Amino acid sequence: MLHVDASNWGPRPLRMLKCWSELPGYAEFVREKWSTFSCQGWGGFVLQQKLKLMKASLKEWHSQHVQNLEGRMLEIKDKMSDLDVKEESIELQAEEVTELRELSRTLQSLARLQNSMNLQKSRLNWLKKGDANSKFFHYYMSYRRHQNAFNVVFVGGGTVEGVHNI
Repeated sequence: MLHVDASNWGPRPLRMLKCWSELPGYAEFVREKWSTFSCQGWGGFVLQQKLKLMKASLKEWHSQHVQNLEGRMLEIKDKMSDLDVKEESIELQAEEVTELRELSRTLQSLARLQNSMNLQKSRLNWLKKGDANSKFFHYYMSYRRHQNAFNVVFVGGGTVEGVHNI
């Protein structure tokens, strides 16, 4: 038989944005960092220390690879705009065409990354703070439940009232 223990395990050791796994080099970074950590003690303590070190490493990695997405996207858009303006006046060289395509791919991947991060952050925010319209929805559902309820049934010219009688 399975037994589920509903014990409070305390705060989560670390949180991860799902979009990190889509970034190139993330898996190698985690594997490399995890293998370099060395701690002494019993198993639970070693795991706790490694997770603490991993959390600090991921914060640093996040600041280098993921933060300031808007700024990076604006830089790419400016470069693409410059190449587009140049293309209007003269024909682009092969290197510039490949650079334009690569910039477009990079911009799309950064936009997907930002969208994924915003979606996950909004879900976490919703879970923490709740829905601002919950009073309205609860009222509406309560109203609908009352409208759909059977209080009286007409049977053979007479009325039947009450839950047990109906």
